[in-house]
Amino acid sequence: MDISPRLRWKLDRLKEQMSGFFGGGAKENPRPKLCPACGTLVGATATKCHQCGASLTFGMAAASRSLGRLMPTTSPATYGILTLSCLLYGVSLLATIRTTGFQAPAGGGFSAIMSLGAIGGRVLQQLGASLPWPIDLFQPWRLIMATFLHGSFLHIGFNMWVLMDVGPQLEEMYGSARYLFIYVVTGIGAYLLSGFVGHFSIGGSGALLGLIGVLMAITTNRRSASMQMLRSQLIRWLIYIAVLGFFMSGVDNSAHLGGFVSGFGLGKIMVDRAPSSPEEWKRANLLGWATGLVVAASLGMVAFGVLRAG
Repeated sequence: MDISPRLRWKLDRLKEQMSGFFGGGAKENPRPKLCPACGTLVGATATKCHQCGASLTFGMAAASRSLGRLMPTTSPATYGILTLSCLLYGVSLLATIRTTGFQAPAGGGFSAIMSLGAIGGRVLQQLGASLPWPIDLFQPWRLIMATFLHGSFLHIGFNMWVLMDVGPQLEEMYGSARYLFIYVVTGIGAYLLSGFVGHFSIGGSGALLGLIGVLMAITTNRRSASMQMLRSQLIRWLIYIAVLGFFMSGVDNSAHLGGFVSGFGLGKIMVDRAPSSPEEWKRANLLGWATGLVVAASLGMVAFGVLRAG
């Protein structure tokens, strides 16, 4: 059937618009891109980096870069730890209210402040609190989950304040992937010792002492004025924490010691700078993704246990 030139022009315009809407039509010239593993500039059509051989579309480096677009541009691991800790506190608080109802702060003065937003022990146990040996050894996800659980509003508030004060410095120094590994491993070290001495325990303070332990290891043999000043500040922190642990009931000094020793050991064996070569980036991404998967698996085990119990 013959159609007029004007109608043909309208049909061609409609075809172009529809093609553009569904992703077709003319495209801009593709631009070169950066390798997600080593940062080398590669061709627009390349699928692998000519420098380190990493895949530009698949693999841990590409996945890390994609995930990074969803996270804050600075200190993403620290903000991730903060978010998970706050979410778990909210869940545990709602579970406590559902189980026992809203509890007014007990006592008066400082005791009332300490008990504000207190979480029930049974709820904490269900969500993964660290328990005396051998329970932690048979349920190892508790060694991870306990680091992200907190017992009251003041407890999580103080720990998250310290996290945001110390964490970004170490994350910038080691890179997000290795920093996440350090935080989780020092938390495990804290609750291995806590469970060994027979404590029921929760809180991020063991891992935070681990971060302080890493900084102490870094400053041990450094003679610069800035490093010596940082070391003096860290020693004062440790003295304050030790005094609080001695005079305040409920403080798990064993977890603090286990975290600090674990962090000091990691600080001695790990290079205190961000990855600088393709091989180091690969190892760092492997550590970060393995740590993230362990945390996710621990959350899954807790969720499975809660569903099975309820």
